[in-house]
Amino acid sequence: MIMFQPHIYATVFILSILQAFALDSYIAAVYEHSVILPNVTERPVSPEDALTLMNKNMDVLEGAIKAAAQQGAHIIVTPEDGIYGWVFKRDAIFPYLEDIPDPQVNWIPCTDPERFAPAAVQERLSCMARNNSIYVVANIGDKKPCNSSDPKCPSNGHYQYNTNVVFDSEGKLVARYHKYNLFMSETQFDSPKEPEIVTFNTSFGKFGIFTCFDILFHDPAVTLVSKLHVDTVLFPTAWMNVLPHLTAIEFHSAWAMGMGVNLLAADTHNTSLAMTGSGIYAPDGPRAFHYNMETEDGHLLVAELSSLPRLSPTYPSAVNWSAYATSVKQFSPDDCNFSGVIFFDEFTFTELTKPEGNHTVCQKDLCCHLSYRMAEKQEDEVYVLGAFDGLHVVEGEYYLQTDFRMICTLLKCKSTDLKTCGQPVATAHTRFEAFSLSGTFGTSYVFPEVLLSGVQLAPGEFQVLSDGRLISQSGTSKPVLTVTLFGRWYEKDPP
Repeated sequence: MIMFQPHIYATVFILSILQAFALDSYIAAVYEHSVILPNVTERPVSPEDALTLMNKNMDVLEGAIKAAAQQGAHIIVTPEDGIYGWVFKRDAIFPYLEDIPDPQVNWIPCTDPERFAPAAVQERLSCMARNNSIYVVANIGDKKPCNSSDPKCPSNGHYQYNTNVVFDSEGKLVARYHKYNLFMSETQFDSPKEPEIVTFNTSFGKFGIFTCFDILFHDPAVTLVSKLHVDTVLFPTAWMNVLPHLTAIEFHSAWAMGMGVNLLAADTHNTSLAMTGSGIYAPDGPRAFHYNMETEDGHLLVAELSSLPRLSPTYPSAVNWSAYATSVKQFSPDDCNFSGVIFFDEFTFTELTKPEGNHTVCQKDLCCHLSYRMAEKQEDEVYVLGAFDGLHVVEGEYYLQTDFRMICTLLKCKSTDLKTCGQPVATAHTRFEAFSLSGTFGTSYVFPEVLLSGVQLAPGEFQVLSDGRLISQSGTSKPVLTVTLFGRWYEKDPP
């Protein structure tokens, strides 16, 4: 005999209601926030002083939320560290933390603020959502008590988590996510024992959520899309841009295209740390994006997205990333190759010495093929084709990051000295009339990037063919910084 529990009936009923009133599209918003930072201090401030600082940031966020709601937005994403900043040691951040309950408790902090422990931040965020009839996504800190029976319990008796929360348009807490892949400087936080796979349903699609550094790893990011089939990923981040391949707008747009999912990315804004780059991205390209290294102003983006992108007529077709590259012979010999480093990785390069041509460069099992034609080759600019196939390793005093990457890239060198190839460069003067880049990738997770001079995206100026070629549509509107296929072979990542 099969037993059906009441909550299963309730879940089916709710999903039926959502499907009945489902929207074909929705208005999304993200806000890039220039965070008001606390003073650096060794000793913790009082809870009152901590709340004062957080209220200053929430004053700004509330203005953005109201503006987004007035433009018809259904949901808004605000940045990681957007309420209290990031300049903390472990003890110093404690007064800024709240105990965030499991969303299953069915709680609206705005109307019932005393139900749990003091939660002034959650109450205010809930009221922002309720008063503006909009879903609000924010990043705050969670504290969870532990005791000596837990051998991993921190000395202050609490686990501390970098946490995303989502409040629906009634102000109810509907999602809580503890960041799993902490960046090397996040010593004030703990990582949960296992990655949390967090989703929730709305009348405008199924949503998943994770934070910043998580996007570079399999869990929870890939699992949310490939196994749970979310329609949109919510992505608060404090992303520090790294040219040539890991600027925020460049990689996040490419990730959305490569994974075939909507991505709402809200970045913290701080030019001294190269933090900028927010966007509303769809599987077929960006709907809106913002990159500004000139001022310290915040910025609101609002754009329309398909609620069910996989059913959209513009949804990209499936790609066999190695089909073309494995079917052609090498374009050029390897006798002119040289080595260069991009962000700790040793690439194999070959120089593009002519205004047009065909080149191949190989490293280990990866061969990258490029056909190109420049509009006019600038004599004081050098471009190269590069390949990297291996383990990306970044080691710090208390930290080791390792992940397996396969990268094919056309990029501009910093100067005519080939030793500068791979170093960060933000401007160029050479436009390309045509390019076609492909590689013998051993993974199905490949993210296509095209970045133009001034660190700008190129929506509508390129496409990915089903045989794995990244090609230009009809030349580039601005000079090219890089054209890249960024592959991640998650199965080869070390434990």
